[in-house]
Amino acid sequence: MESFDTNFSIVCWDKSAYGNYFDNYEALTSHTTRANRGLSVVSYYSGCFSIIYQTSKMILNQEQLSFFKVNGYLMLPKMLASGLCEKACELLWSSLPEESKIKREDPSTHIGPFTEKDLEDDVTNLRQGYKWQLRSIGTDQLLIDLVYSETLQQIAEDLLGKDTLVEPKVGGKTMGQHGAAWPGGPVDPALDNEGARGIYATLPYGDKEKEADYCHTDGHPFNLGLVGLIDDVLPDGGALKIWPRSHSRLYPTFQMQYDQPRIPFYPDMPKFKGLIQSLEYEKEITKILKDTKPVDCWGSVGDVVLFHHRIAHMAGHNYTNKIRQAVLYDFKKKDLDESRTKPPQDDMWGDWSESLKSVSETYSEETAKSQRLP
Repeated sequence: MESFDTNFSIVCWDKSAYGNYFDNYEALTSHTTRANRGLSVVSYYSGCFSIIYQTSKMILNQEQLSFFKVNGYLMLPKMLASGLCEKACELLWSSLPEESKIKREDPSTHIGPFTEKDLEDDVTNLRQGYKWQLRSIGTDQLLIDLVYSETLQQIAEDLLGKDTLVEPKVGGKTMGQHGAAWPGGPVDPALDNEGARGIYATLPYGDKEKEADYCHTDGHPFNLGLVGLIDDVLPDGGALKIWPRSHSRLYPTFQMQYDQPRIPFYPDMPKFKGLIQSLEYEKEITKILKDTKPVDCWGSVGDVVLFHHRIAHMAGHNYTNKIRQAVLYDFKKKDLDESRTKPPQDDMWGDWSESLKSVSETYSEETAKSQRLP
């Protein structure tokens, strides 16, 4: 096989040797062009997989960097391998008890809320109302391979800086393992978490009356969030909703860069989050709800959305007949424990990548349209 470019070398393997890890090579190539990529590129040619190596360069282009800087989020299609997404879905479904009334093969049983027989208050495998959160598998090899691929790691470094990331730990501590999975508990579960948050699902609402949107910011410390779809999600199907540009409005209302004050944990109120919000925050997020139209980040299996820690968002209401299934991950910098309690900087991008700090805040209408910007 001949090389596509003099800057590339090509190594060929038989598909069977790598199995499911390369069964969706499109997920690894959809954002890769030979002109500006700095990672292994997988392509399919004459019945075998080709791994093309290139010198280290950025994956995100200037328009994508600009859009993220201005709006606080970035949607990227087909970033998760479909084979791993399917296996992740299987893990979620296998966590149900055998006697569960919800049957994977029967969509008519998927309508929420959970019946009393299926309720579970263990925060590592929570099933309450329409919410289903499987956190116990957050440090399984499969979940880490899914959310911390070479491609996604490189993209996170494009935003946060090269060699700055804390790597997830296979078999490490999972979110919620110490009890209540939110700030205010006896141990800060998110800072203690060494893998993905887990798989988060939302049951269809069925005939439930439509509700108004609300939004919040995450209380636990991290730098860059990721939500990845492990199954197709339709519009109004429970996908992440983002309030564009809210990150820059809310950032200065916090007392700390990546954390916030909390009241003490009370054993008799294990579900109280204990977060202390400033009056400025409450006023600003109320304004955001009134003056900003949210973006519904629905999409196809493998699509991801990256978001700034201070972006206003919510898990959307699910008015379809399909369960929303997604994997969540928090990218953290190595200096997070040191920087999280410092006051907000005058330049909110001061500890992000040089490329992001220096990029202009302009982008094309085509880019805005691709990101569903209202």
